[in-house]
Amino acid sequence: MTTASVSTTSPHLPPSRSHTLPPTAPLSSQVGGHAGVQTTEDGSLLLKPALPRELEFYQLIRDGVSPGIDAATVTASGLKPLLPWIPKFLGVLSVGNHLVENLPEMTAVHDLPAFIQANGTTTTIVLENLTHGFRKPCILDVKLGTVLYDEDASPEKKERMIRTAASTTSLSTGVRLTGFQVYANDHSLPKLTPKKYGKTITPEQLPDGIARFFPFRIPVSPSCMPPSIPAASNVPPSGDVVAAPDDIQPGLPPPILLILLTRLLEALERLRTALVGAEVRIVGGSILIIYEGDWESAEKAARASEDVSTGKATAEGEGLGRNERGAPDDEGEDEETITVEVDEHGHLILDDVVAGSPIAESFEENEADDADEESEDEDEPRLFRLSLIDFAHTRLVPGQGPDTGVLLGIDTLTRLIRERRGVVRALTDEDAGVKNAC
Repeated sequence: MTTASVSTTSPHLPPSRSHTLPPTAPLSSQVGGHAGVQTTEDGSLLLKPALPRELEFYQLIRDGVSPGIDAATVTASGLKPLLPWIPKFLGVLSVGNHLVENLPEMTAVHDLPAFIQANGTTTTIVLENLTHGFRKPCILDVKLGTVLYDEDASPEKKERMIRTAASTTSLSTGVRLTGFQVYANDHSLPKLTPKKYGKTITPEQLPDGIARFFPFRIPVSPSCMPPSIPAASNVPPSGDVVAAPDDIQPGLPPPILLILLTRLLEALERLRTALVGAEVRIVGGSILIIYEGDWESAEKAARASEDVSTGKATAEGEGLGRNERGAPDDEGEDEETITVEVDEHGHLILDDVVAGSPIAESFEENEADDADEESEDEDEPRLFRLSLIDFAHTRLVPGQGPDTGVLLGIDTLTRLIRERRGVVRALTDEDAGVKNAC
């Protein structure tokens, strides 16, 4: 058994408890990005290979400091408003029995894929799984920006990325649809659209792509509604996703879809405001849209969204933001002692995690009984989540203003979704009781 620990400077810590990170498997719902992302058995966490710059960005956005970058520079760069739009960063797993300094929450030896850094170590970052909690997550990965190459890329790669941007929708619109999946209420498997679709369409065809991701399906009557079939949970060992047949009919009922699109537009406006004040360049980054494809859960979440529509809006389609739901404030936090072990079965064990801390709450006991599982099933459903992801080539540019290419992409996506909402609204206004044969 191998152990490593992170020391603490806090003299007064509450009682501690132990947690085990369950076995991992390939992420079945990955529609974009590089291969190699893993998810924990309960689906709550992602373990993702990380380049140094991505690791640095997550540290900056969470802690406000990073080796080589002072707090004043981070503050001046306007990163803080982006925090609600970034997946929660829990820490680092270091492969190779090496402690990563100044990254306090998790370090361990584990059999996970990772990139080799310049100093010979390999690291995997641990993030919240944004799809966790959705019964049927419909997922769209939209590549943002007009510049697809990093400043320190080779001349050959820069030239290749310039050609890619010019030959796709990226250069003129700031967006490229990199892949998506949607569910039908009466089928357990998602309908997939591959990455090559987004690379072959023209700007004029983007509305068709948005329509494919936000389809509607009109129920004839309660007695003719398609049965709700749970999403398949079996993932082949290879991680390859088995797609639904082409003849399934995905989509939400128009009234629910209308609410979803309205709330999503509101969230995009708030995200744009946060990006306007951020002096960063998000090269190769994406915006991830997830919404609930299960009709019953989506209807319940849509009703709740309507009830709180005058309250504080969030990136998650809920009434409370992440920080208001218990994430720690930046000030007044005690450092924690965390000992990380790998047992004989290859499972990570985190000892001395402070009870009630964000880390402790991020892990669930493997021995959870049926009552715990039932209580999880009764959690309030989410209508959607909207997040920025993929920061391997993100960098601060103090004094240089916002990323205009990314803002162009946000504006394009906002326009496309507004147009789609117009189509759905016209349908619901003209005849909310459209009938088809059962």
